[in-house]
Amino acid sequence: MESLLWIGFFGLILLLLAVDLGAHRRRPQVMPVRVALAWVFFYIALAVGFCAFIYFSYEFNWLGAGLEWREDLTGTEAALKFFTAWLLEWSLSVDNIFVIAVILSYFQVPPGQQHRVLFWGILGALVFRGLMILAGVALIRRFDWIVYVFGALLLLTALRMLTASQESVDPRKNPLVRAFGRLFPMTDGFRGSAFFVREGGRIFATPLALALLVVETTDLLFAVDSIPAAFAVTTDPFLVLTSNIFAVMGLRALYFALAGLMDKFRYLKLSLVVILAYVGVKFLVSQHFHIPAWVSLTVIAGCLFLGILASVLHSDTSPPLSPAPAEGETEGG
Repeated sequence: MESLLWIGFFGLILLLLAVDLGAHRRRPQVMPVRVALAWVFFYIALAVGFCAFIYFSYEFNWLGAGLEWREDLTGTEAALKFFTAWLLEWSLSVDNIFVIAVILSYFQVPPGQQHRVLFWGILGALVFRGLMILAGVALIRRFDWIVYVFGALLLLTALRMLTASQESVDPRKNPLVRAFGRLFPMTDGFRGSAFFVREGGRIFATPLALALLVVETTDLLFAVDSIPAAFAVTTDPFLVLTSNIFAVMGLRALYFALAGLMDKFRYLKLSLVVILAYVGVKFLVSQHFHIPAWVSLTVIAGCLFLGILASVLHSDTSPPLSPAPAEGETEGG
């Protein structure tokens, strides 16, 4: 019976993707900040609404919700774990936006084409993250010691995030980019919204395809860090997958809402470091000490609030990292 829950959820996601694609396929254009913010609030409201659905479905075992998994959750516990995992994934996706902004700027993707790259990048992320979550569930349930590996991985990620900067991203060092370049010759510039074109009887890849490849592989690296963090909250695959997908679905709108303000949140990265370190420690002690979900939610929300508040109170006057200018444009317009 629980399979109907999965079918219904994926049906909802496909509907949202169809609406998203239909709303932006008419002509390439830059998404205004007010429109991006409206989409962000829409996805937040959708996640909150789904959280209410989680409560009722687990409380009354609609379609067998929660009965097939090892965790015996009440409606309140399931809703709290979903919301905590969603907030965790959503907050970690903010750091992903930093890197995506650098990648799109590096390839000088025109603002009107950035939505296309992000849409197909997110679509690929949904597929790969789903496969990784299913693999993670199988590992956790077969090998109890894997939680220590996940915990150590999150602590190393926190340390790496503390010492690294988004300016260090160099797509030329990506082995997939080098392999891609050997498979497909590149055009000398963009060809509208096309990823591949046929010229002179040969298939060429455009810089847009290369940007998509780097965005996709970068998200996979982030998923290696963020998915174990969600497993520290719950091992219920339905809660992990749905919270992760809701966070990723709002990533595109969040990028257009915040890309021009990234440097203003100077302390937000430090908040993410603390969050990852906390989740890593929670994983390491999970076999010996239970930390309630409400404590994790308080820590994550509190760290985000303090990071944003400190950034606002100590705002930086340095120029923001904004999307790359359109092809042929100059900084002076």
